[in-house]
Amino acid sequence: MNDKERIARRVALEVERDTLVNLGIGLPSLVANYLPDDVHVFFQAENGVIGLGARPPEGMEDPDLTDAGGGFVTAVPGAASIDSAMSFGLIRGGHLDMTVLGGLQVDSHGHLANWMVPGKMVPGMGGAMDLVAGARKVVVAMVHTAKGAPKIVPDCTLPLTALRRVDLIVTEMAVIEPTEDGLVLREVAEGLSVDDVRAATGAELLVPVAPGQMRLA
Repeated sequence: MNDKERIARRVALEVERDTLVNLGIGLPSLVANYLPDDVHVFFQAENGVIGLGARPPEGMEDPDLTDAGGGFVTAVPGAASIDSAMSFGLIRGGHLDMTVLGGLQVDSHGHLANWMVPGKMVPGMGGAMDLVAGARKVVVAMVHTAKGAPKIVPDCTLPLTALRRVDLIVTEMAVIEPTEDGLVLREVAEGLSVDDVRAATGAELLVPVAPGQMRLA
């Protein structure tokens, strides 16, 4: 199991039945592949699709059916195509139960930075600002480090996506909950110790007496 699959599998366990959930571009889009069979949920993408399914088998891709990042997806029974205005009306109106977003940095206050690298030719914020502000639950799905540098830091050095604190951070190493008191280490991946996670984290972690092992199913 690679790091991205591990993260996606763990995030899928956060998805509740009969909810409307937005999946961000890249790693978050993999979550749809690992949803338990007994969990019925409608995945939404900002480009105007409600009812996204997993990626189609090779050769079965439909160029008219993609997620917000242009990745090929399937549609579940009852799916709907809507315009961008309605899509963002759902987001800004507080109708999304949960969003899963990638991250460049998350700081000790639970603030997310995920839309710009200064001096680099990369896409702008897209719908991330609206999603963090509007969804009832915000989960960040990202690898723990980038080129050996921690992505969980004392304070974000990149532009903040929003001032709201995110609800959960899931990496290949750990599950971390941002709280009023700080970042709480809830789960540690199999084969790793609390010290391993601390060594790869730039911000201080609050550690319960015995963090659980990261769940994958």
